Amino acid sequence: MGTHAPEFEADSKAYKDPNSFIEEKLKKQKEIDDWLPITSSRNAKWWYSAFHNVTAMVGAGVLSLPSAMASLGWGPGVTVLVISWVVTLYTLWQMVEMHEMVPGKRFDRYHELGQYAFGDKLGLYIVVPQQLVVEVGVNIVYMVTGGQSLKKFYDTVCPSCTRIKQTYFIMIFASVHFVLSHLPNFNSISGVSLAAAVMSLSYSTIAWAASVHKGIQEDVQYGYKAHSTPGTVFNFFTALGDVAFAYAGHNVVLEIQATIPSTPDKPSKGPMWRGVIVAYIVVALCYFPVAIIGYWMFGNSVKDNILLSLEKPAWLIATANMFVVIHVIGSYQIYAMPVFDMIETVLVKKLHFKPSFLLRFVSRNIYVGLTMFIGITFPFFGGLLGFFGGFVFAPTTYFLPCIMWLAIYKPKKYSLSWWSNWVSIVLGVLLMILAPIGGLRTIILQAKDYKFYS
Repeated sequence: MGTHAPEFEADSKAYKDPNSFIEEKLKKQKEIDDWLPITSSRNAKWWYSAFHNVTAMVGAGVLSLPSAMASLGWGPGVTVLVISWVVTLYTLWQMVEMHEMVPGKRFDRYHELGQYAFGDKLGLYIVVPQQLVVEVGVNIVYMVTGGQSLKKFYDTVCPSCTRIKQTYFIMIFASVHFVLSHLPNFNSISGVSLAAAVMSLSYSTIAWAASVHKGIQEDVQYGYKAHSTPGTVFNFFTALGDVAFAYAGHNVVLEIQATIPSTPDKPSKGPMWRGVIVAYIVVALCYFPVAIIGYWMFGNSVKDNILLSLEKPAWLIATANMFVVIHVIGSYQIYAMPVFDMIETVLVKKLHFKPSFLLRFVSRNIYVGLTMFIGITFPFFGGLLGFFGGFVFAPTTYFLPCIMWLAIYKPKKYSLSWWSNWVSIVLGVLLMILAPIGGLRTIILQAKDYKFYS
């Protein structure tokens, strides 16, 4: 009986004075929105969108592109890279457009747009699991990448020093996030994000410039690495996943746009789109030279992280690895922010916890600890990229925005918009089916000789 008292009280309040009850409810709602990471700060400039998008998009995945080219071959490799660039720019434009397509309302989160397109329940079920797998998956992969790059830096700078396990380097990398994760919202991590964006351009430039300096290797071969047909086919599928992983910024794009101020005369899509264009030019400057020059110089013997193929000069490789570490720190934060937003929304709105520093401190530390633990336990970098790349990046990046566009705008059958959406959907579905097959096989092959916590 006692449990229903507050509800009864609320009902009687609503009955007595419905207006003040609604006002109170809206006030509470606003207080919560002002506290949640995505909606608490809306004063971002267009260039914030540019470097947030670069940080989100140009991941450490760029370093595996030469290896992906080796599995795809010259023709298919360049084609897949260019098509992915065009298709993902198109779907990103769609998401920027859809952010404020309902007058007076903003879709601040990917799942809110999903709920508008597919209905409240179905929208949540379609978008949230995929978005969570993408963001948590990226965070885990970045834990591994950060640890690997720190280890490579240490081994390069001090080859005669005592060997330290990769596990400890992942822990050192995670320690930074136990601190940075307490920055409240997107705008508060803009400094970290800017540093990360600059680093991504820097290490990409080092990767291709050092490859040019090293020159074409003597016994370079451009044929497929695998000696059997099934091996070649599986490697091809994995490489598709690697490329999909490289274009994964869509999962945070609405959340980034939510931080930009908007008025009816000046909607947020203007500055956001300007930022996206700048970001995509930077993406092209990072991806195409690294992929093409890296493959051209090393052929099919290129390692799944191009920096590992460039052994000398030691100081340059050490610098590039340190740049990767700084960049991955920023990327981790960009992808973690929407996850923190989801966790805190559930805790405050569903479980009725009071919004507080302590709640944030505990929940975010648990999350960072979990991603660190999983990263330490399963660090199969290449296979993980291919598997996650196809499985969840393809839907959220390549075709979910198109399905929403078709559901909401209903373009005329066989019009240009109709065709471009359906072509993107077909390509995305193919990618989603094929890439995880190759990725899973890579994980199985690597897991054979794997020792836990090495």
